[in-house]
Amino acid sequence: MIIVRLIGGLGNQMFQYATARAVAYRTNMPLKLDVTAFANYELHSYCLGCFNIIENFATETEVSRFRRPRRRQIVAFTTYEIKRHLLPWRRQKFVEERGLSFDPGILRIGGGVYLAGYWQSEKYFADVAELIRQEFTLKSGPDKLNRQVLDEIEAANSVSLHIRRGDYISDPVTNQVHGVLGLDYYSRAVNYIASKTAQPHFFVFSDDIAWAKENLRLPFPLSFVEHNGQDKECEDLRLMCHCKHHITANSSFSWWGAWLNANPDKIVISPEKWFNDPSLDTKDLIPEYWVKI
Repeated sequence: MIIVRLIGGLGNQMFQYATARAVAYRTNMPLKLDVTAFANYELHSYCLGCFNIIENFATETEVSRFRRPRRRQIVAFTTYEIKRHLLPWRRQKFVEERGLSFDPGILRIGGGVYLAGYWQSEKYFADVAELIRQEFTLKSGPDKLNRQVLDEIEAANSVSLHIRRGDYISDPVTNQVHGVLGLDYYSRAVNYIASKTAQPHFFVFSDDIAWAKENLRLPFPLSFVEHNGQDKECEDLRLMCHCKHHITANSSFSWWGAWLNANPDKIVISPEKWFNDPSLDTKDLIPEYWVKI
């Protein structure tokens, strides 16, 4: 059995699921989701129920077979730490992410395992990309208003443009880690897109659409997608991934909006500086074929 710990917002949960789904596929083992962390997590809740995923939830008994020992259990915890550093992934039962960089050892997992981490790299699931894209389709079709916007997106030379503010502004810890992209980034990204494609139409997605309307000035057709709100993030994600090209924020949400677009000719602009902390290595987070600005 493969169990994955889910935590964070929609984009983070998608990375966690995709990596675990790929491990389950390679090992031909059942996949279970551990959502118990959300019981004491105020920022977000479980978000993947809108997708056509394998949605089997792990029981407390199943999780306990893999659980990492608590620090106060000194002997057990010390033994766990020694094994964690010395044993290869294929022989560990509790696999905890060691850093942002892609770890190829995850591809060699050969048995039942509990995965704990964020796993933010397509390299963990690139070999099953078609499967992941299929499972990250929505269970239900778009409502009337989303169908109308989707038709507009498909008829235009559409470009999704994502502005992430929210907790990047309001939460000091999150702000210190991520920071907020300035208008200069978006101006340069728009100019790059305009130099490579004709008659672009920009569809703006943001958790602060009022700020986007007030500050974003473009000499191109511009549509602000504001009807879905935070409770219907999956609908925004569907609209984003149907755009022909993408300008992402330093956000896993718009990362997925761009990645789910399977068009090989798409242009994806991504911020080169994803985090404020220069020690955080994002070379495996941003796909090589994306344009970094």
